[in-house]
Amino acid sequence: MKIARIRAYRVALPLAGGRWNMFGGNSIDTLDSTIVLVETDTGLIGVGEACPLGNFYGPAYAAGVRAGIAELGPHLIGADPRETAKVEALMDTALKGHPYVKSALDIACWDILGQEARTPLSTLLGGRFGDSVALYRAISQDTPEVMAKRVKALHEEGITRFQLKVGGDPDEDIARIRLAAKILRPGDILDADANTGWLMHQAARVVRAVRDIDVYIEQPCLSYEENLSIRRRTDHPFVMDECIDSLSMLLRLHEDGAADVVNIKLGRVGGLTKARRMRDLCVHLGIPMIIEDTWGSDVATATIAHFAHSTPEALRFGVSDFNSYVTAVTADGAPRRQGAGIAATNAPGLGIRPRMDALGKPVVEIA
Repeated sequence: MKIARIRAYRVALPLAGGRWNMFGGNSIDTLDSTIVLVETDTGLIGVGEACPLGNFYGPAYAAGVRAGIAELGPHLIGADPRETAKVEALMDTALKGHPYVKSALDIACWDILGQEARTPLSTLLGGRFGDSVALYRAISQDTPEVMAKRVKALHEEGITRFQLKVGGDPDEDIARIRLAAKILRPGDILDADANTGWLMHQAARVVRAVRDIDVYIEQPCLSYEENLSIRRRTDHPFVMDECIDSLSMLLRLHEDGAADVVNIKLGRVGGLTKARRMRDLCVHLGIPMIIEDTWGSDVATATIAHFAHSTPEALRFGVSDFNSYVTAVTADGAPRRQGAGIAATNAPGLGIRPRMDALGKPVVEIA
C-alpha cells in the first residue's frame, strides 16, 4: 500500500457560543481549520485535522498548516501509511519542527491503518477502557458573575469538571475562582487555566489569594521556569499545558516535580505517534492527563475520543469534545457528547466519513 494523493481543505469553524475570550484580551469567534485527506493506491482514504487556536495562542498558525503540508506532501507520496513510525521519521527528516503541520498527516495515516486492519483506533492504541470518557467543560473568560452562572448551568447538565479561562486582571481572576467554587459540590473539579496569561508576580498573588479554595492551577505563566517557580510557591495541584510539547519535556517535568497533571494536545506534539509515547510514559509514571487538541471539529473530536478511550480511566483527568463548541459539521459518524461523557466509535479507524460538501474544494493537492 502506498500514499497516492494528499488533499488539504480549509474549513471555517464558527464557535457555537459566539466569541471566545482568553488571556490578555485575546478572543476569537471563528476558527481556521485544515482537514487533510490521505489517499492510497488501494482506495483507502484517511482523514486528519489540524486547527491552531488563533495566531496569539502558540507557535502555530492556520496558514502555516497548509504551507507545511504543501512542503511535506511530496516526500510522503509512495510511502506506506500503515508504517506510522516510518512516516513520522520521514516527516521529521523532511521538515524540522512544525509538529502542528505533521499532526493531521500522522492522524490520517493511523486512520488508514485502522481501516486496513478493520479495527478501531482505540484498540490499536492500546484497548478500550470503560464505556465512555468523562468530559470537562471550558468556560470562556467573562465577568465573574457570568462565568459562575455558566458553571451552574453546566452543572445542571451533569458536568462535574470545569476549566475557567483566567489569565486576566488578577483581582478579577480571584473573584472568578471564588464565585465558581461556591457552586461546586463534593467530587467536582475546578481548574483555573491562565493559558500563560499571568506574569510571575500576578500568578503569585492569585495562588496566595485562593489558598483556601480547592482549585487546580493550570499554566499560569509562559515559560517552564516561571511555572516551576509558581509551582514551588503553592500547595495547589498544578497542571502544565503549553510547555508540554515533547517526551523530553515530560521527563524534565517528572524529574523536577513540576506538575501533578499534564495536558497532551495532539497538534502541539505532532499527532498520535508521538502522543502515544508521551501517554504511555505518563501511564508508567502515574501522571494524569488532559487529552485534547488545540481545537477542531468532528475529525479532531473523533481522534481525541479514540486516544482518550485507550487511556486508563484513573489517568484521564479531562477530555475535550470540540465538535460541541463549533457549529460546523465536517464528518458523519463522529462521537458526540451524551450528558457528561463521550464514546469513541467501534467502527474501523477513526470511524468517520468526511462530509465533502462541508470541505469544499482542496486548497492543497499533491499527487
